[in-house]
Amino acid sequence: MKIAHIICTFPPYKGGMGNSAFHFARITSELGHDVTVFSPDYLNLEYSDSEKFKIVRLKPFFKYGNAAVLPQLTWKLSAFDIVHFHYPFYGADLFVLLAKIFNRKIKLITHYHMDNVAPGIKGLIFHIGRNILFPLIAKNSVFLTCASVDYVEHSKIAMIYQRDKTKWRTVPFGVDIDKFNGDKDTEKDQLSKTILFVAALDKAHYFKGLENLINATKNLIEDAQIINSNITVKLDIVGGGNMLEYYKDIAQQLGISANINFAGRVEDEQLVEHYKDCDVFTLPSINQGEAFGMVLLEAMASGKPVIASNLPGVRSVFTDKAEGLLVEPDDISDLTEKLKRILLDDGLANKMGEAGRNLAKKEYAWSVISKKLDNVYQEVSN
Repeated sequence: MKIAHIICTFPPYKGGMGNSAFHFARITSELGHDVTVFSPDYLNLEYSDSEKFKIVRLKPFFKYGNAAVLPQLTWKLSAFDIVHFHYPFYGADLFVLLAKIFNRKIKLITHYHMDNVAPGIKGLIFHIGRNILFPLIAKNSVFLTCASVDYVEHSKIAMIYQRDKTKWRTVPFGVDIDKFNGDKDTEKDQLSKTILFVAALDKAHYFKGLENLINATKNLIEDAQIINSNITVKLDIVGGGNMLEYYKDIAQQLGISANINFAGRVEDEQLVEHYKDCDVFTLPSINQGEAFGMVLLEAMASGKPVIASNLPGVRSVFTDKAEGLLVEPDDISDLTEKLKRILLDDGLANKMGEAGRNLAKKEYAWSVISKKLDNVYQEVSN
């Protein structure tokens, strides 16, 4: 089958939506389908890869943030059997809808990634897209896919889900089990405990909760139990963006710069090492801008205990107290206590890490996700 993926951002741009679309395109092409990815060219990024799918960068008529008006989609999608539209993608949604209306033979699948919420003009754009265009897109889609039904049930499009649950299919994101292989660092200093955080450090990803994590790290450094255990707490932050200096200033003001490593953007091979070297991975997101958390899969595959916010979608990735711990969103005290529990108990950390590795292999290996995605395509085709 000829399959098109439509996505607002795509590698080498760093972001969860683009990374997930990349892997969807990769595993789809490995199944033998003819796959093309359409994404904006507004960042003037060059990307070459050995993957078998095509990447078409379209010049936007107009752009604002990650939104891009792409009228070319109206006619460029007519040659495809299946169009897999990754939503939200403001500016492209209208033309994907028009392509479907003008060519009823196109079988449209829409993957709902997350709610977008913002003040001002951006918020107005989000509202119009979600409440006017998305219902029409959903109506014209053969199926709607999502990483977590739990997230959709509590999202801003919950009414659309409730209206027709039979149209929805769950296709979680996956992880490379071989790359993130769970190997232990046998030479690691047991009295030096590292908390790992991985995300883009820009305004669009402020919801990841890094500021709270930096404050929780200060609490841990000054905690009597931590001090009496002779443990040195370090925070390893992987990612770059326009708020990097902001976070560095916070660390400096709190007097803990020496305990924080701002690693910046790293290549995949280096990222594997950061997971390998950490003692616990943390995703302390503060709101439903976080819908799943692919980094949780990478951490679990690496055999590390995870801590994440008790948010719809995120809480469905693992089981609380089994592979890791859930914390209340935007609660620095709870985050501090949960981190301390794992950092002070090596037996618990190892048990959770092993359970996470097993869960990643069973539920999130790309070979497992590949079968689920192909089942959806075959169902659409039939």
